[in-house]
Amino acid sequence: MSEYNKLEIHRVMHDIKRRRLQVLRVVDITPRMRRITLGGPELAGFISLGSDDHIKLLLPQNAAEQAALESPTFTIKGDGPQPAMRDYTPRRFDLSIGELDIDFVLHGDGPASTWAEQAQVGQHLYIGGPRGSMIVPDIFDSYLLIGDETAIPAIARRLEELPAGRKVLAVIEIADAAEQQPLKSAADVEVIWVLRGQDDLLDTVRNLTLPSGTLYTFVATETKLSRQVRRVLLDTHKVNDEFLKAVGYWRAEGSEEE
Repeated sequence: MSEYNKLEIHRVMHDIKRRRLQVLRVVDITPRMRRITLGGPELAGFISLGSDDHIKLLLPQNAAEQAALESPTFTIKGDGPQPAMRDYTPRRFDLSIGELDIDFVLHGDGPASTWAEQAQVGQHLYIGGPRGSMIVPDIFDSYLLIGDETAIPAIARRLEELPAGRKVLAVIEIADAAEQQPLKSAADVEVIWVLRGQDDLLDTVRNLTLPSGTLYTFVATETKLSRQVRRVLLDTHKVNDEFLKAVGYWRAEGSEEE
């Protein structure tokens, strides 16, 4: 337990377990965001300590992959057929009632979005992880949270965990105004919704007035854009690199590693 009480950012590793869960509910939060609630006996013992944790969804694309996945000897990256795997944030989980929420952006292609679009109560989904959690203790005066639709689950979890007395500026890029969703928090939160095609996320970040005090910054969007946002934050706003996490949640088609 002592690891969890460190007053510094630190990582906690977990035992990885494959779980077979059942779809309990399917609810559309916005026109392009669908929440799927999973549950079942195998959710017991599930742990997620960080707001931006990710689990792997195991998504077989054919009968051979399905059969391999259902085998008791299946291991990720083991021998034999491997299902498609995608990383998703556990949006909410409550072991007292046996529920896990995962929010999906319905973007029309890819194994996870395709599965979510057809998901119905009673179907099953295999998940694995989280492998670990990045713990960001409540030692900051303010928070800057930047992302697109794929980051909303992580941003929303962070906001719900923050206490009163903290200032938060969230900058979220979405397809259109219909994708705005309520974000609950006891903290003092300002949300800037950036409408893709009308506004530019990089320009918006350049022109920000950052919250005062010791600042923690989180960035999660398309891989190349996340790197560009990080550069703006370091060069223009002089944020503390030690308290900045910038990650790519997805990669644009045709983009190349730099």
